[in-house]
Amino acid sequence: MDLIRVVLADDHPIWRSGVRSDLGEGFSVVGEASTASEAISVIASSKPDLVVCDLNMPSGGGLAVVRACAGLTKVVMLTVSEDERDLLDAVAAGAIGYLVKSTPPAELRSALLRAARGEPVFSPALAALVLGEFRKLAKASSGVQVISEREREVLQLVARGHTYKEIASELFISTKTVENHVRNILGKLHLSRKNELIRYAVDHGIQ
Repeated sequence: MDLIRVVLADDHPIWRSGVRSDLGEGFSVVGEASTASEAISVIASSKPDLVVCDLNMPSGGGLAVVRACAGLTKVVMLTVSEDERDLLDAVAAGAIGYLVKSTPPAELRSALLRAARGEPVFSPALAALVLGEFRKLAKASSGVQVISEREREVLQLVARGHTYKEIASELFISTKTVENHVRNILGKLHLSRKNELIRYAVDHGIQ
């Protein structure tokens, strides 16, 4: 199996070293950066399969990295922040995952393996916020269903940390169908970013 090529972006070298150690076999760190601008440059030159990025860094932070590079590779935020706005902003900008730095090494490795395959990954306590935001958007859209009931079921299982294969088994559908549902969900979230619906829903307390 080919190694998953990773760029680590964090302004604390000791933390990058720790993550590199936690990754273990199956991953190859092809670049590191301590600022957003450095990360964007390293990502452009190394073309990694996955970026593990801190939210708070000099020169724009993780959001700048996601906005510049989400179309080039998969970006997972690894941060101490459990703030709802930080999570929603990161996902809306295009991050495929949002994990807290307290995630145990084995769970971190598992989540990053799934992210490299294109599966959205979230720390369980935070994933419910994403689902809740979709519900807010559904109620704010003049009766238009933003995500279907099936998409909501898929998102709930993703939020609980299930793999695509496990979700397919649970819902009696194919893995490919799960992938299609997730792609549709993410596409709708990206559309909301363009229309700033997520920020509107949060700012106006839409329930």
